[in-house]
Amino acid sequence: MPIQNQHRAAALILLPGLLPLAMSATAQDAAAPAEGDKLEEVIVTAQRREEKLQEVPIAVTALSAEQVENRGIQNVADLSALAPGLQISKTASNSTISQITIRGLSQINPAIYWDPAVGVYVDGVYIGKAQGGIFDIVDLERVEVLRGPQGTLYGRNTLAGAINLITRKPSGSFAGSASLEIGNFNAVLSKASVDLPKMGIVSLSLAVRQEQRDGWVHTASSSSTGELNNRHNDGLRLAADFDFAPGLLGQYRFDRSNVNQTPNWDQLYRASAGFFTFVGYPTLPSYASQQRQEHADLDAPMFERAHITGHSFTLSWDVDEHNTLKSISGFRQLNWDDSLDIDGSPMNVVFTQRFTDYHQLSQDLQWLGHREQLQYVAGVYYFGDKGNTNNPLHFFDNAVDEDSRYGTKSSAVSGYGQIDYKPLQPLTLSAGIRYTREKKELDRVFGCNAPFVYPTYCTPGPGQSYAYLIPQGTSPDKTFSATTPMASIAYQLSTQLNTYLRYAEGFKSGGFNGEFADPTQDAAYNIGQTNTPFKPEKQRSFEWGVKSNLFDSRLQLNTALFYNKAKDLQESLFLGGAGAASAVRNAGKATIYGAELEGAWAFAPGSRLGFNYAYLHPRYDEFIDASGTDQAHNRAFVHAPKNSFNAYVDARLWRLSLGELRGLLDYAYQSDFYTYAYQLQPTDPAQQLARDSKVNGHGILNARLALANVRLGSSASGEVALWCRNVLDDDSATNFIDFGPGFGSLTVANFEEPRTYGITGVVRW
Repeated sequence: MPIQNQHRAAALILLPGLLPLAMSATAQDAAAPAEGDKLEEVIVTAQRREEKLQEVPIAVTALSAEQVENRGIQNVADLSALAPGLQISKTASNSTISQITIRGLSQINPAIYWDPAVGVYVDGVYIGKAQGGIFDIVDLERVEVLRGPQGTLYGRNTLAGAINLITRKPSGSFAGSASLEIGNFNAVLSKASVDLPKMGIVSLSLAVRQEQRDGWVHTASSSSTGELNNRHNDGLRLAADFDFAPGLLGQYRFDRSNVNQTPNWDQLYRASAGFFTFVGYPTLPSYASQQRQEHADLDAPMFERAHITGHSFTLSWDVDEHNTLKSISGFRQLNWDDSLDIDGSPMNVVFTQRFTDYHQLSQDLQWLGHREQLQYVAGVYYFGDKGNTNNPLHFFDNAVDEDSRYGTKSSAVSGYGQIDYKPLQPLTLSAGIRYTREKKELDRVFGCNAPFVYPTYCTPGPGQSYAYLIPQGTSPDKTFSATTPMASIAYQLSTQLNTYLRYAEGFKSGGFNGEFADPTQDAAYNIGQTNTPFKPEKQRSFEWGVKSNLFDSRLQLNTALFYNKAKDLQESLFLGGAGAASAVRNAGKATIYGAELEGAWAFAPGSRLGFNYAYLHPRYDEFIDASGTDQAHNRAFVHAPKNSFNAYVDARLWRLSLGELRGLLDYAYQSDFYTYAYQLQPTDPAQQLARDSKVNGHGILNARLALANVRLGSSASGEVALWCRNVLDDDSATNFIDFGPGFGSLTVANFEEPRTYGITGVVRW
């Protein structure tokens, strides 16, 4: 049976398997109270105020703290496919850089001059870059995934949607939890969270997390590193709430995350025997395999290190019963380094490093209010950031050495507002607008030393280490602006049924090609390309949705249909060949439409079945390549699976005197998708083919069996759980780097991690 059919069959057999068990347990416990036989009411802050999820006229998914814990969600990467239309990958080579896509719009370039299409927020503070964007959130209370442009109410770069990560508030009384998780590969994960009794006006909460795991890729004794794909990280979070006066609340949040581990192994996937024989590496192709390997032989140092700190302070003042003023101040700092053997072999073919320092400052001032028929939000927002990356590259036993450095600086100011008006009780009319003005600056340096490969432009002069094609002082800047409106109509057909129609526009700022370099061209050409900005990317989105609560709140069904038009698409094209650099180009226009279904069913007391499905159909209306030719019908849309679905069963299997036995099965599937916007058909033999770096459709099944709610004295409870992730041991390739025909079609791949399993003990008080 084909692999993906095996996964589908497993899902069909295993997911319903808990239903009869749960119903049997319920029948045997018929005399027990019927608590939990309805779906709980979910409150979200998607529109900057607390609202019922089923009444918000936006396609939004909310995951509670219980779901976050039971489904093993540790960071943003674990959310892939758990919300309709959400696709998340770790960027090729790394485990701490995110590639987030919602409804077909994404960013795939990890460099700091590149802005994401999906905004990620932690307690209201925007996370500026994908680099370091995958970090473990300590004490995560709720996750909200908003699909479609959210430019009216959210800071910046929410062209495709937004992900809100909300951490837990201090309780003001002594409480806490501690857990220890032990698994294969010598994995140990420990977590602890403590709330202190309120002291005067201050409520405090402190949480810590520490994780270690051996790498599942072992290396030869002669290799430069002992193992790959390991985990070694820790995190800390401090929360402090200050009740300064009645109606005046201050909330300080501090988080710290440290990572010091080896990155994902770039396993050699494909290489041209003829090319590498010609350039003196005839045995390199013998290291290539298209099946997941667990043994590597490398020659370059391998590490991935990140140190992330974040501070935020939110001050809320209830001016009167109708109006609240709020200030959200945030500062985040990132130090991120990696070192990669990109050819995945013991030969010195491609070796690169990145050393990044980055910091950001944001300030959001909000006015929130309501009257009899009105609700309103208005505000001003500022965001500023600055970062630098040193990115040395070495090729062919240092026959080509490159000094590549780039720095970025942004300064963005915006004003926004939204009004919701109820002319009739079941009817809500909403309108919003945002004006954004953003200045982008770039500092770029590129020098090369390759007299035998590129003698014309890469031969240093006497006493020089490099010939500089982009010298120090190349510092272009440009200001971009946009006005993005939103309008919606929501109508409550009954107490159980709501429908809405929404129009919204999204904007992602332009910028400069921070990594562009071409050693086959002179300095004037390279400087000219660097100084030429790419334009902002924009989207117009039409969405119709229906939200329903059925069978006395035992069943929820939410659907959304969307039709989006995008223009000036910012496509990151990995050039390979000379310089192994990337270029960002405004490729053209696209039409993206699809449908989403999401639901939950309380099929028995204490048991839930959840599911979602997304259909996505993206197409280019125009794709102008580097030659100026329209390749709309011959270019791949990236990170856009046509079909994706997720289903989970969280069931009470048996109620015992000691506690309750619970089981969870969680299966997520995504169909084929491309990782680069390459040609679909080989019309140009000098360029990469999209199918050579395509991720095949596959699914991941996770399982958990827990003895929960075990009484430990008068005020404590415990839980013991057995778990298994990637139960079917899926070994699909998940991301690629394809250097193209100009570099011997050298392609490396990352793969799904093998099956992991273990036991977790938790104590709560």
